[in-house]
Amino acid sequence: MENVLVEDVLHRFMLERAGVRGVLVRLGPAWREVAGRSAYPGVLRSVLGETLAACALLTGNIKLEGSLSVELKSAGALRLLFAECTDQGRLRGLARWNDPLPDTLDLAALPNAVMAITIGHAERGQRYQGLVDLQHPTVSAALENYFSQSEQLPARIVLAADGEHAVGLMLQKLPDEGGYDAAEDEDAWTRIQHLTATLGAEELLSTPPEQLLYRLYHEESVRLFDPRPLVFGCSCTRERVETVLRSLGREEVEAALEARDGEIEVICEFCAQRYTFDRIDAEHLLSISPGASAPSTAQ
Repeated sequence: MENVLVEDVLHRFMLERAGVRGVLVRLGPAWREVAGRSAYPGVLRSVLGETLAACALLTGNIKLEGSLSVELKSAGALRLLFAECTDQGRLRGLARWNDPLPDTLDLAALPNAVMAITIGHAERGQRYQGLVDLQHPTVSAALENYFSQSEQLPARIVLAADGEHAVGLMLQKLPDEGGYDAAEDEDAWTRIQHLTATLGAEELLSTPPEQLLYRLYHEESVRLFDPRPLVFGCSCTRERVETVLRSLGREEVEAALEARDGEIEVICEFCAQRYTFDRIDAEHLLSISPGASAPSTAQ
């Protein structure tokens, strides 16, 4: 039987013999939608795809009520890298850069670089942010170090992306998971890491999720949970754009109207949705008292 590659899906699984839990994300159309929004150079496209897959991975084993984003800013050629996944499985991402980009993007070599993981709770309006140490060259290594330095469990992360797919695999050691006694198999985590180290980018990108997990871990009693669908989706709304315009103040909004023949057009960088405001729209939104501070430009 021919293997069918399932696209835009998140698989949670357990390696019951080893006491390890995992998440496998495979992106197809959702990633191509993000990648097609700009003429990204190959090296940047790969890093953006890896970051988008990693963002989805990080939502796999947490209770998320809102969104999780991974954002990198630097003073180098890679100015901004942003990826977001919501609790509904909606993904978006973008990158901004200056030419020329180096042949290899080493995150540790970027000047004044900062990477943050932000979890936002939509209903409560709360945000939790953790900073990622960028002493490692790749997204996967930086995130692994983040887990090891935080109070969370150690993790192994493998990422790959090309023009068609972005795929990620994350494993976490869990003592006493599912009746497993870690003391009985002290080498389990080391064994799983050795098995994972045999996985190359081409195999990760081309192999169906179930087949990949069986090929790697068939002796570890793989238990798959129900898959969760993922999809490209943007959280931009006219109301959010209005909030941003309102935060600029009357003077700037009126100047923008004057410069653009009485109409302001805002185009979302993530999804290309266009929002237009004439003088009547502008007067209406400026007359409303702001209830909250303007959202981040990455939103």
